[in-house]
Amino acid sequence: MPTSATLAQPAAKPASRRGFLASAAAPLIVPGSALGLNGAVAASDRITMAAIGQGPRGQFVLGHFLEQKDVRMVAVCDCFAERRAAAKQVVDKHYGNSDCAVYRLHERVLERKDIDAILTAGGDRWHAVMSVLASRAGKDVYCEKPISLTIAEGRSLIEATRKNKTVWQCGTQRRSNPTWKFVVDVVQKGRIGALRAVTTSFGEGPWRQTGVPTEEPAPDPEVFDYDRWLGQAPWEPYSKLRVRLWRVNWATGAGAIADMGAHYFEAVQWARGNLLELPVEYDGAGMFLKKPGINNIPYFYNVRARYRDGMLLIMDPAPKGVRYDGEEGYIHILDDGRVEASPKSILEGLPDLSKLPPPKGHWNIMAPHIRDFLDAVRSRGTTVSNPEAAHASHVIVHAANICLRLGRPVKWD
Repeated sequence: MPTSATLAQPAAKPASRRGFLASAAAPLIVPGSALGLNGAVAASDRITMAAIGQGPRGQFVLGHFLEQKDVRMVAVCDCFAERRAAAKQVVDKHYGNSDCAVYRLHERVLERKDIDAILTAGGDRWHAVMSVLASRAGKDVYCEKPISLTIAEGRSLIEATRKNKTVWQCGTQRRSNPTWKFVVDVVQKGRIGALRAVTTSFGEGPWRQTGVPTEEPAPDPEVFDYDRWLGQAPWEPYSKLRVRLWRVNWATGAGAIADMGAHYFEAVQWARGNLLELPVEYDGAGMFLKKPGINNIPYFYNVRARYRDGMLLIMDPAPKGVRYDGEEGYIHILDDGRVEASPKSILEGLPDLSKLPPPKGHWNIMAPHIRDFLDAVRSRGTTVSNPEAAHASHVIVHAANICLRLGRPVKWD
């Protein structure tokens, strides 16, 4: 029975007796990279990976994985043919060969026994589902955020990784960022006094986009597999607009708060010193577009969540960043990496901020988080953005969304 590896490659021509003898007589040349020479990692010590979901974000993260010397990316998978081809080109160019296998069906990737781990970066609706399927196949997973569309999906992810003893990391790279760690340390050391409120601002984003989908002929699945793209979402007729604006519909995306909340809420939990303790009350209001169209998420919102100890967690669409307010001052980290504090004495005697990564391109700092994942794959330890921690921050996301969709306060028990 052919394996996925053989399905991905043309069948080999049978060797003639003369050809076999000639090849047997030829000297065996083993590249130094295979033996771990010249700074390379030996083939036996590499982590073999595949990338599933290769849109813009997926290819961005793929590039950062390729920078890790102990990673060997052997396959790419996407429901868009042009994305498959583009990702293969990136991988092949990096390794200087044409070995990267290409798949439309993720099942063919997951059945390969030589693949240790996957990067999954498809649409929101696929993150938890693909993580569970990969875990069942014995693969470790680096998963882009948001990790789930519902609270129940997050629980299923935790259960799958526990049962199958697989390593999993949420792609919330700020969790491993030195400047974010600096800010969290300031809060945890009591420099701003007792923490009273944290304001998480997510920016305006593309959340006002809309349009009315019109049914169009579905493309050839080999070019774009629309059925597979929909995943768990209720079936709807194909429409280019539906595919382009998937983020503004609850069936295919998790909404505005999930987009950055996955990052920021984990930073709030981190600063509080308890990754699993959650707010118990949510109250707020959102504004929804009134004209008919595909957009059914709030484009403007203000939510206030309260923890059991009284600390407030505020969510709004102001410019991106997190501000921690304490009894004796505040510290504010903007998403570009700039840090502001008042009074200035809060930062006295601390490491020089100028020695931390510069603000420009700050959110692009991926290597520490990817390294944390790869090290856990090797040690079979726990990642910083492990399933329990990531799910907890996503419970805040979903509870806030439920509050906005119902238009009334909700409680979390």
